[in-house]
Amino acid sequence: MIKVSVPATSANVGSGFDAVGLAVSLYNTVTFEEADTLQISSSDGTVIPTGEDNLVYRSMRRLFDEVGKPVPAVKIVQTNPIPMARGLGSSSACIVGGLLGANRMLGEVMEKHELLRLATSIEGHPDNVAPALYGGLTSCVYESGEVYSVKKNVDRSLVFAALIPSYELMTSAARAALPKTVTHKEAIYNLSRAAFLVPAFCDGRHDLLRVATQDSLHQSYRLKLMPGGEEMFAVAHQCGARAVYVSGAGSTIMAVVERHAADGFYTAMKVHLAEDPALKAFSLLRLEADNVGATVE
Repeated sequence: MIKVSVPATSANVGSGFDAVGLAVSLYNTVTFEEADTLQISSSDGTVIPTGEDNLVYRSMRRLFDEVGKPVPAVKIVQTNPIPMARGLGSSSACIVGGLLGANRMLGEVMEKHELLRLATSIEGHPDNVAPALYGGLTSCVYESGEVYSVKKNVDRSLVFAALIPSYELMTSAARAALPKTVTHKEAIYNLSRAAFLVPAFCDGRHDLLRVATQDSLHQSYRLKLMPGGEEMFAVAHQCGARAVYVSGAGSTIMAVVERHAADGFYTAMKVHLAEDPALKAFSLLRLEADNVGATVE
């Protein structure tokens, strides 16, 4: 049996729209076993496609097709704690899981950078699949079918709080809310702040976290689709977060906290979640950075 574990990912990270993502300590797992027929199931009750349209299977089949090998019958069992349509990379976890499982079945025919290219071609952009594969904080460019990616380990003195609402926000809807054009001023605003993301998250420059995660390209538009989102930003900052940003396309909001202040932050946030009617849709999940990425056993 082959077992693949893939971390959740938090893309954009404020100013790094469609270019930056980081991996966190919440994991989907997929097992693959030989079988007489295709069998796909969920071990935790999550509703998933159980036919050839399943994203894990489609990704697995894509790699077999890429190398010109017949796709075997297989039993796939998924465990899916990463919530779907919440901006935490659930689809990327499926894609990476399927590709890594197929790669192991085929005798490791592709290196990670080749798998990243293939995963990006399936997903359409690399900002979730790259940290899912590599872990850490990744910066990516996708150009002419090639992916250029740099990974840095996230500073262990930082921890995260995923503030996850009960409602979904589909990526298609979140993208449709964005303007068709932006001004030079808005582009420069993000470019200058994105340059601070690596020192802020990886090199101990926590004083840069708040400015590095500010954005003029996507967050304000997506927050309009997220009831309680603007209030959550304000409350998380009030409770001591060094940075707060929309995770991926939403609807999760990610707070970044210094480890020494984490217990006080989580305690204060739980009080607000319990008592503030504007935040009743949200739950809090305490997370660490994952600097390893997906693993295969």
